[in-house]
Amino acid sequence: MEPILHGIILAFGLILPLGVQNVFVFTQGVMQPSVIRALPAAVTAAICDTILIMLASLGLSIIVLQFEWLRFVLLIGGIIFLIYMGFVIWRSNVTALDDKEALPIKKQIVFALSVSLLNPHALLDTIGVIGTNAVKYSGQEQWLFIFACILISWLWFFSLMTTGALLKKMQISSVIFTLFNKLSAIFIWGTAFYLFISLLK
Repeated sequence: MEPILHGIILAFGLILPLGVQNVFVFTQGVMQPSVIRALPAAVTAAICDTILIMLASLGLSIIVLQFEWLRFVLLIGGIIFLIYMGFVIWRSNVTALDDKEALPIKKQIVFALSVSLLNPHALLDTIGVIGTNAVKYSGQEQWLFIFACILISWLWFFSLMTTGALLKKMQISSVIFTLFNKLSAIFIWGTAFYLFISLLK
């Protein structure tokens, strides 16, 4: 029971703070015509987290962290994708939601992949925190810990997507959603700028 509780508490602690990944999944819940249409974003983000948690917990993350060039590539890729995604979210029109305005499946998947796998902060959280905590366990206990972390990740992203869709159905003023989009874009650009600064260090 301890590995499960440990995994749940740790995963919640890492995933609850506002991050680019959370903002994107929630935004898709709001922007898509139906909650089903927002599934690609939530499922992709959850699958990426699952892969990272597995790699980190099974010790492969130690190998990844040894390559400085990989960190540089991740930072550059993350900056480019975040800047682009910020522009897409900033320009999206909440007052005229239809198939043309909502992101298509392919773009949802690409963006979800970028904010999940090209975000050094997300990688370091998963590798540095979950990975180091996982070494406390072995055998069945380690797999219970991994399962708990992955379960929280999937539940969280589906909750974000559903919450966004429900808020839209409540017919809250489109001005509020437009403002949320603008703030989300600014937050994403701020993250890209922070990554750029970290490149110079």
